[in-house]
Amino acid sequence: MPGRGNHRRPRTNPLIRGVVAAGTGGAALTLPLLGATAANAAQPPRIAQTTVQSAAQAVQTPRPLTYTVVKGDTLYRIAKTHDVRGGWRQLYEDNRAAVGDDPGLIHPGLELQVKTAKAKAGDTAGTTDAEGTADTTDAEGAADAQAGTAAGPAAKAAGSVADAVPVAAKTYPDNLDGWIREALDIMAQHGIPGTYEGIHRNIMRESSGNPLAVNNWDSNAAAGTPSKGLLQVIDPTFQAYHVPGTSWDPFDPVANITAACNYAAQRYGSIDNVNGPY
Repeated sequence: MPGRGNHRRPRTNPLIRGVVAAGTGGAALTLPLLGATAANAAQPPRIAQTTVQSAAQAVQTPRPLTYTVVKGDTLYRIAKTHDVRGGWRQLYEDNRAAVGDDPGLIHPGLELQVKTAKAKAGDTAGTTDAEGTADTTDAEGAADAQAGTAAGPAAKAAGSVADAVPVAAKTYPDNLDGWIREALDIMAQHGIPGTYEGIHRNIMRESSGNPLAVNNWDSNAAAGTPSKGLLQVIDPTFQAYHVPGTSWDPFDPVANITAACNYAAQRYGSIDNVNGPY
């Protein structure tokens, strides 16, 4: 609707005035100026993205460190805590000269060379800073996006995405208690009977809670198949009663427990019924 009163002369944008002025000498002279302006406005934050990728690669690269063994340590626990690629076997190979011939025997004070894949605190901070640099290169666009999510369907869609985020997987402590609890949850999924008390009692009798325990003196050892791990399972039994979804390493605590309990269930009805060598 037209406004009332005096009509003011429309203002001319300074940029347009400049273009018109240049046009007196030939309109083609304005094209390089406009093209250069558009090119500058469209430049993506390539440096920031490269910085983010470099930071992520640095986090994934294993870093060597020296770890001093403390009482209660095992190669399995150290390898898992420090995310050693190749697990305890690789950790043992890297330190065989210091550990000796028995990977189950390490003493407090022993220094191990550990190749960890865990990130340092500075690595995480560096990645965040790089991402922040990329975000701030287009502050107006970010503000527009934020304003858009506050209205109508966009806000509802944002809520749907938040609702769809999966719940974090259940975690267990890296100790005997955690190994037994994780094994019990896996056993429940496969219908394998057993209780915490029954598993714990047999573990303490068989290995005293050492996941790398090996029996080198009984009849199984004499036959070339020594008993291994928390519940002292020989390789043929472990492979025959291995539970899907667990490691194929007989020294893995959870895999060892579940395979032994699966075997005990077939032969004795449950690990709870085992009160001696089995």
